[in-house]
Amino acid sequence: MSDSHPKPEDELAGSEQPFVAHLIELRDRLIWAVAAVAIAAAALAIYPGPGDLYDILAAPLIVHLPKGATLIATSVISPFMVPLKILLMAAFLIALPVVLYQVWAFIAPGLYAHEKKLVMPLVVSSTVLFFIGVAFCYFFVFGQVFSFIQSFAPKSITAAPDIEAYLSFVLTMFLAFGLAFEVPVAVVVLARMGVVSIQKLKDFRGYFVVLAFVIAAVVTPPDVVSQLALAIPMCLLYELGIWAAQIFIKHTQAPAEPEDAA
Repeated sequence: MSDSHPKPEDELAGSEQPFVAHLIELRDRLIWAVAAVAIAAAALAIYPGPGDLYDILAAPLIVHLPKGATLIATSVISPFMVPLKILLMAAFLIALPVVLYQVWAFIAPGLYAHEKKLVMPLVVSSTVLFFIGVAFCYFFVFGQVFSFIQSFAPKSITAAPDIEAYLSFVLTMFLAFGLAFEVPVAVVVLARMGVVSIQKLKDFRGYFVVLAFVIAAVVTPPDVVSQLALAIPMCLLYELGIWAAQIFIKHTQAPAEPEDAA
């Protein structure tokens, strides 16, 4: 007896490629990604230039230094290497959408339709949230932190931070706030993979508030403003993640296969 309803064909049927073809495509994608970073770096080198990029990065600190005080370089090559590092970092961030698109274009042919509905929004949202976290840190948190630090400096001390130490501090803070703003993405992934249920996420609210303040106390300087600036957004983003997880779970489920009729 034959089936009256034939089985649906696999979405990926006929899309297989030889291993060598995958390597060639991967090479091309990497070339495009590196080219995007190189073009962004060249543009930034022309305008505003590596030196001006560092001045922009150091602006929140310079504003709160005593009048006439500047940053110093304790290493011979620091005036060259530190602006160059910032130039490459800024170029990568500018080219990040192109880099992520190349990653997406490489893996998309191997994903089912319902998987594409999950991966692409997560890639875009994680990138946007990371940029928001970095911008929030630069435009708000740095001003509060440096103002707090300078208020405790004795009058007999002239602050002259080292440019490499400042760069290390800035990158640490950028990474901390950028990753902290990824809380909704982490919540969505955990819920979508079935690691935790939506109800368990809701029940964990109180514990997460405590966890957020502990993390803020560890990764930020010892002032109340910067700790609240990290902990409160994390709590709000956790609620956003619970709401987003319910939507993602609903719209990214694999389609149910129809039962075969005898």
